[in-house]
Amino acid sequence: MLIRRKSIEAQANRKEGPGSKAAGSSKPAARKPKFAPVTLSEQDGVRFLHFGTEWVQGAMRIRKPDWLELEYAQQMMAWMLFIDQPRHIVQLGLGTGALTKFSYRQFPDAQITAVELNPSVIAICESMFKLPPNDERLSVIEMDAMDYITDPGVAGTIDALQVDLYDATARGPVLDTPEFYQACAASLAEDGIMTVNLFGDHPSYAKNLKAMRFAFDSVLCLPEVHEGNVIALAFKRAPALDFAWLYERAVEIKESTKLPAKSWVNGLRAAAS
Repeated sequence: MLIRRKSIEAQANRKEGPGSKAAGSSKPAARKPKFAPVTLSEQDGVRFLHFGTEWVQGAMRIRKPDWLELEYAQQMMAWMLFIDQPRHIVQLGLGTGALTKFSYRQFPDAQITAVELNPSVIAICESMFKLPPNDERLSVIEMDAMDYITDPGVAGTIDALQVDLYDATARGPVLDTPEFYQACAASLAEDGIMTVNLFGDHPSYAKNLKAMRFAFDSVLCLPEVHEGNVIALAFKRAPALDFAWLYERAVEIKESTKLPAKSWVNGLRAAAS
């Protein structure tokens, strides 16, 4: 979930007559189907995913399908500063599969799991966003994120947990309770880290941070990007923040992935001060 941008379908709906304004609004009317329609738009070589509204759920540069196009998605990888050889990376909420694809390509020795409730999202990621098929390392599962994260078999197995759970209403994460974040913490290995996409200028922000801080040893937030996205890093065990070492690690990440890791360290330093 990221920025407002008109999908092709939502834009067309607004031109059709009475009632079309609600169809294109960032806050749809009360009608709540089981799943919102999955829609696409393209601009300047970038393909965007929507859930029938102008809110962007993910993006892919068509000529660079494995690159993390959106800055907030890049920040979701900030756990790399602390974990260089993850064994199990999990994504709750598939979006366009950007984080899943990047992790799959970048960490060839890791198990990659993505959990997505909407089968249409999985299908469109496969057909339009270059999501590779499941194999011995990659598992894309059609399942409720809460059911997955509370499965006893998952406890203590995840090194990096990436949470980006939004629906078409854009009213904050769809799972945001203390119980959910406690389950997330329990799913992590001893030094595991969770990254979460939040809306900074939204009532859900304080609620989510409070729930995370109840469940995790330490929570730090990176600076806001785009139209309000804030990435929170939640540590099962509070890290020793050696910023000289983190800057060295950031150089390694930049060289191997081209991600702007130094800016992550700058953000963590500001958050910790």
